Amino acid sequence: MLRDFFLGFIKIHILHHASEEDICGVEIIDELKRHGYKLSPGTLYPTLHSLEKSGYLKSRGIVENGRIRKYYRITSKGKRALEKSKDKMKELVKEVVE
Repeated sequence: MLRDFFLGFIKIHILHHASEEDICGVEIIDELKRHGYKLSPGTLYPTLHSLEKSGYLKSRGIVENGRIRKYYRITSKGKRALEKSKDKMKELVKEVVE
């Protein structure tokens, strides 16, 4: 249950960073680690693919050092979902913390 709960926060965090700049898996794993989340590639990459399949992210491949690295950017659908999520999070935090 706890894993599922935090996965929702992680998805919102991914959308947040993808709204600021293009992100790749390795970078987002490091970013999430700074916030106390320990995500394996086996959890993160399916999450990124799911967000892309749902239309919240769009990817593009860039060749770096002879390898293709996928970078993700938020879509307009993702932006709308992120804004709704922020509103709901503010409401929830206010209720739970106060």
